Amino acid sequence: MHRHPPPPAKEEMYGDTQLARSSHMLLVDSSLQGSVVPFSRVSSISSSRPRVSQASFQNPFMLSPLASPDEKNGPMPLTNSYRSSDFSFSSKFALSPNPAQWDTGLLSSQPEPDDDLHNPDPRKDRTGVYTGSIFTIRGLLNLGCLGILILALIGLFAIYPIISYFLKDEQSTLGAYNLGGTNASGQVPEVGNFGLIDKDTPQAAYTYTSIEDGSEWDLVFSDEFNAEGRSFYPGDDPYWEAVDLHYWGTNNLEWYSPDMITTSGGSLNITLANQPWKGLNYKGGLLSSWNKFCFTGGYFTANVSLPGTSSVYGLWPAVWAMGNLGRAGYGASLDGTWPYTYDSCDVGTLANQTFPNGTPVNATINGDQSHGGVLSYQPGQRLSACTCQGESHPGPTKSDGSFVGRSAPEIDMFEAQVDSGTLIGHVSQSGQWAPYNYAYEWFNNTDNLKLYSDQSELNSYIGGVYQQSTSGISVTNQDCYTQGPGCFAVYGFEYKAGTDGYITWVNDNNPAWSIRGAGMAADARVEIGARPVPQEPMARNDYFLCCSTTYETIWV
Repeated sequence: MHRHPPPPAKEEMYGDTQLARSSHMLLVDSSLQGSVVPFSRVSSISSSRPRVSQASFQNPFMLSPLASPDEKNGPMPLTNSYRSSDFSFSSKFALSPNPAQWDTGLLSSQPEPDDDLHNPDPRKDRTGVYTGSIFTIRGLLNLGCLGILILALIGLFAIYPIISYFLKDEQSTLGAYNLGGTNASGQVPEVGNFGLIDKDTPQAAYTYTSIEDGSEWDLVFSDEFNAEGRSFYPGDDPYWEAVDLHYWGTNNLEWYSPDMITTSGGSLNITLANQPWKGLNYKGGLLSSWNKFCFTGGYFTANVSLPGTSSVYGLWPAVWAMGNLGRAGYGASLDGTWPYTYDSCDVGTLANQTFPNGTPVNATINGDQSHGGVLSYQPGQRLSACTCQGESHPGPTKSDGSFVGRSAPEIDMFEAQVDSGTLIGHVSQSGQWAPYNYAYEWFNNTDNLKLYSDQSELNSYIGGVYQQSTSGISVTNQDCYTQGPGCFAVYGFEYKAGTDGYITWVNDNNPAWSIRGAGMAADARVEIGARPVPQEPMARNDYFLCCSTTYETIWV
């Protein structure tokens, strides 16, 4: 009987012929290279390359290069005969023909560790009862790692900052001056207070009860001046600056110099010295908050020990506030702005408070008798409500597009003086206004004026060509002078801005006198409108001599 080769199976091509020529193939055994392999199904490669049975790929344990056949003999013959015992499975394969005996878990009936993850069990799924335990080693490790992570985060963001706060060493300023030290020449600053309320201010001062209506106001700014040796040269302090100039506007006899102002003993000290300086015979100081902090409405107070004694006259210490558009000592900033407080567009904004034809006549008579009875020498309100669109004006504008009248009004907390006749110390507490009433006569009836004690009275000075004044004179605490017992007296003023506002001055921590907004109402005699209680942001100024201030506060 002749043995015929089986018909070729579906051909399978592995890459191109060049790749097949040089590739390595999995064979049953190295001894079978070029031999007949007994198997039932044969695949062939349709080329002149040798044919290889699929049995060549069944043994994963042996790798051998495919033997190239002799070109003359043709392809290597393959057969499916099982007759030769030399090629039996038992002698040529390491594994049993029965996969069940391989011990590799190929049968689905064999349990595996992850069966619960992918084998559905309708009965358990319906009842929700599972025999597996949630307390596994892996679960405990996961929870343990999570706990460690949480503890680490708590330690980093809670425990560490608290421990650092209590165990930190206070950094030295290395002899630096001013608030915590100025960062120059190796000096180290300590910046600990970013607020406007001094950390040394007592809690009792955090609220204030209004004199006007008994309402409670909150503290918004304070400075206790407790840090020793503060410097107020330009740029040294965040709130105050000592000027370096001659205050020529009032013909002062002294030059203001920054080195005349410092802090010591928990107080601000401003010194006047009989010392020639820059062409003048005296040297003093002026401290200002201009362009650093301002306020509009509220209660503005200072605790002050006045210079000298209550029986020596000739000195003129003062604490006062002025609209921030003007700067004390800089005349160009005050020309046409001080002491205006006006938001009307009429003759009150014009030079000399008159039209070009010289009217109204009442603005030219019964005024300043030292100037021929003329009422005003003001140049006119520079930033008036009459300003046209496109002209220089800082704004804002009203709903109709017209500008709000702007200026630099003044409110004096006090200007101290000693009566040369009685040798008793007094303070003048006043407001300055423009444009002016006829003959400087404001409407000081009982509805608009209040004197709180017999220690206060209206000032006989009511104005001149450069200002109209509403002023009260009060007797000071005669002990609160630096060359006397040296106590400190509280001065201040409470005010509400606007035509319906008011100003109430405080002397020795008691109300002294009040003016209501209606006292500066429109005056038809000189054809002007109402002058509102100052609505501008106000800056504070301390000047002259030896005012020693322990604290300065503002409530709103």
